Amino acid sequence: MTPITPLLQATQQAAAAVRRLSPAEKTDLLNRLADVLAEHTAEIVAENQKDLDRMPATDPKYDRLKLTEARVADLSKSLREVAILPDPAGEVIFERTIEQGLQLKKIAVPLGVVGVIYEARPNVTVDVASLCLRSGNACVLKGGKEADFSNRYLISLIQSVLVEFGVPKAAVTLLPPDRAVVNELLTATRYVDIIIPRGSESLIQFVRKNSLVPTIETGAGVCHAYVEQTADLDKAAAIVVNARVSRPSVCNSLDCVLVDEAIAERFLPMLTADFNKWNVEVFADEPSYAIFEKAGYTNLQHAQPKDFGREFLDYKCAVKVVADLDEALSHIQAYSSRHSEAIISQDQSLINQFLREVDAAAVYANASTRFTDGGVFGLGAEIGISTQKLHARGPFALEKLVTEKWIVVGDGQVRW
Repeated sequence: MTPITPLLQATQQAAAAVRRLSPAEKTDLLNRLADVLAEHTAEIVAENQKDLDRMPATDPKYDRLKLTEARVADLSKSLREVAILPDPAGEVIFERTIEQGLQLKKIAVPLGVVGVIYEARPNVTVDVASLCLRSGNACVLKGGKEADFSNRYLISLIQSVLVEFGVPKAAVTLLPPDRAVVNELLTATRYVDIIIPRGSESLIQFVRKNSLVPTIETGAGVCHAYVEQTADLDKAAAIVVNARVSRPSVCNSLDCVLVDEAIAERFLPMLTADFNKWNVEVFADEPSYAIFEKAGYTNLQHAQPKDFGREFLDYKCAVKVVADLDEALSHIQAYSSRHSEAIISQDQSLINQFLREVDAAAVYANASTRFTDGGVFGLGAEIGISTQKLHARGPFALEKLVTEKWIVVGDGQVRW
């Protein structure tokens, strides 16, 4: 394998050119890229089809991999949305003149070189590039081999626009898809300022354990919805079904339904028609298994301990009957990945307790967990959903792609 150090060096050098772009130039660049994506939609879809042809349609990653005309249009729209967001770099965070007459100013500055490791998600290629360029960063992308045709074509379009604006192509670099390059990337402390893994739990844990470069954890989502006994059951059923089936392969989709025992016999049968329609496989604890079985639902498994705390990424979910809010909170504490959690209830005091006590990046009352998304939150796009607590939590978007710098201006002051 050819060492990737020359590629990383080139990206680090190109970062200076990105930093020199004015906010207006960044806006123009991203709008131009949006035009280019729209103009080459057919070619993008064709290259993506080459990747899809190599993956079974039953693979949970298939939907993540797929680019349609509509999804390319969404990427183009996202680029335009990021283009008009305020540039976070250069913002004055703090300003003061101290006793010695020194003028202090703390400003936001780009991180430098952002490394992202991801799997079968070619949309991430565009999202990361747009966010990094808007915030004044260069980026190094390590996509999976599953999306190699898609990624290479998208990068060629991005780099063609960079050249139009006098920015070196290396400002957005795609590394070879070979897994062997990952270890070199994770130890490139001289050239890469931060690593963000986006993908499976195994990928995230590998990066955490092996990276010498600071990391931000994103991606793994084990999300719960607790249906409390005062819930509007029609709304609860709609929320649960939407959170599970609207796009099951994404990290904000629902993995476990917790149902108050006082309403379980009324509520669970309300799910069967839609679950049948989408062929949802249910991994049920003993009380919920009996209720589903009585209601005639057949796509049913007895839940094993491993099924709780499991990110399904498919038309599957776990179901558990709980005694009350305290048991629901205890279960979430034990099994949540701290991504997104929801309560469906009409008891405001219990809602407030849930929102206060659940430890997650996003906590919902009476809404689907599917809303946890940088674009939906008005952040333009995201690199991923951070489930950790330092530097960033929740959608890791434009506002978090900066760090701080102190500017100190004096007039001959010295300190003994």
